Amino acid sequence: MRDRHPVTDWATDFDHLDPRWIEDPFPIWDELRRSCPVAHTSRFQGVYFPTRYEDIRQIAYDTEHFSSRRVQVRETPPPVKSPAPPITSDPPHHRAARMVLLPQFTPEAINKLIPTTRMICNDLIDRFIGDETCDAAVDFAQHIPVRVIAGMLGLPPSDGEMFRGWVHGLVEEAILDDATMVRTLSEMTAYLLDHVEQRRRSPADDLISYLAADRIDGAPLTDNHILGTLRLLLIAGIDTTWSGIGACLWHLAKTPADRRRLVAEPALMQTAIEEFLRAYSPVTMARLVAKDTVVGGCPYEKGQMVLLSFPAANRDPAVFPDADKVIIDRKANRHAAFGLGIHRCVGSNLARMELTVAVEEFLKRIPEFHLADSKAVTWSEGAVRGPRKLPLLLG
Repeated sequence: MRDRHPVTDWATDFDHLDPRWIEDPFPIWDELRRSCPVAHTSRFQGVYFPTRYEDIRQIAYDTEHFSSRRVQVRETPPPVKSPAPPITSDPPHHRAARMVLLPQFTPEAINKLIPTTRMICNDLIDRFIGDETCDAAVDFAQHIPVRVIAGMLGLPPSDGEMFRGWVHGLVEEAILDDATMVRTLSEMTAYLLDHVEQRRRSPADDLISYLAADRIDGAPLTDNHILGTLRLLLIAGIDTTWSGIGACLWHLAKTPADRRRLVAEPALMQTAIEEFLRAYSPVTMARLVAKDTVVGGCPYEKGQMVLLSFPAANRDPAVFPDADKVIIDRKANRHAAFGLGIHRCVGSNLARMELTVAVEEFLKRIPEFHLADSKAVTWSEGAVRGPRKLPLLLG
């Protein structure tokens, strides 16, 4: 990110692009929760940042006062419209758009992808297992969701580098750069529309063909609906999951006791993955304040934005005992990593499966690994948090 004026008061002038926030936001959130549980900034055209679970839950469920028409906080208003149903849909349109996707992401549908996902993970590990080092983000985590979602959509996995470029362009660079947003959306539209038209001529067994043939209330989906949904699946299906996988491996690299326990007790994996999701939730969404309202004693002004931080909600000690501790056998864990309310993540079953398989296969093949240099770890910038560089010593 370009140089920015440093933050001097997180409560009244926070900046989620500040290097201190990017590197380690948890102490900042803890202090805000104690002293000013709803921060505000005039940056990004005005943004609120609630830190308490209950406030975040209330906002997520209140679709009358908080709209999903805009789900990204930007320096300037979006230069073009880029709806991505159902995530950018408000009631009454949201339910129909969500119902289109649900059959493709049931546990039964996702379980069929487990063998392919294991094969992908092992293929990636084969490339560096004999080396002394690897970058677990660049060499491993970033490739898994790209190849899985490409297979589901029927897109060439060889286009993965282009997909990762689009993720970086829309999720990170576009926060400050209108030109990047316009260019990236234009490239995605041309690419995806070509594939949609191909499926209309020759349907296949993939998600693009499914969307091209589906209907809402008897009418086919419009091109804008299909393209928006495909953008959502491609961007959200890649960025959030690779961030989650990277965070799991980062924790295990710096916490050898947890890593060795998971190797010795593989039955604990599902519980541990839920705890990693809670402690290192990758996704912060945004909402547009549609009407003046008050939540938790704090007024929210129409036209401003809200950063709806599910990661902050998951660190609230009022809900999670020892919230800042990662307890891989935590029993009660109703975390909000996949969101709350009507926009709870459609792809949660897919994400859980990919995280579980990725960590399982990595530990099977490489049970001993450590951070090569903790200062060399870098984190993403923007609303999705995860390691972008994660150099490890293997063995």
